[in-house]
Amino acid sequence: MLSLNRRFFCLSATALASGCGFEPVYGPTGSAQGLRGSVLVDAPIDKNSFDLTKHLEDRLGRATDPRFGLSYLIETSIDPLGITPNQETTRYNVLGEVAFALRDLNTQNVLTEGVAKNFTSFGATSNPVSTRTASEAAFERLMIVLGDDITEHLILNSGSFLP
Repeated sequence: MLSLNRRFFCLSATALASGCGFEPVYGPTGSAQGLRGSVLVDAPIDKNSFDLTKHLEDRLGRATDPRFGLSYLIETSIDPLGITPNQETTRYNVLGEVAFALRDLNTQNVLTEGVAKNFTSFGATSNPVSTRTASEAAFERLMIVLGDDITEHLILNSGSFLP
């Protein structure tokens, strides 16, 4: 009985996937194929912008023939989250917000813009070095999450500015 259910599930999933019209966005006929290698991300000025730029270039490809420019403004903050009865903070949320705009490099017209917001967390320990390392890792993770949000926005809106 179990193998019959498993076969039915596998066949159903295969049939559903083949008939849904799913195609990779960066494929030859994908909606975002024109983004790959054509987005010039503003130069980084600090660690957060370096991490964000690196991740965006990983996702969109480094600009070899730039047609679009991506500007951004990063804002971050830290909120204490877990506080012991002795008033020691044991957990922090790292909040981040990136306002961004994609513009045509020839006309300087803004093609799409938005704000990406997200957060990550890290735990504080009695060891300052461990806490600092955890904090830095949380900021790096936050820039990856925000970069993914920006990339998703660009892909979803690429139909309005790509031929």
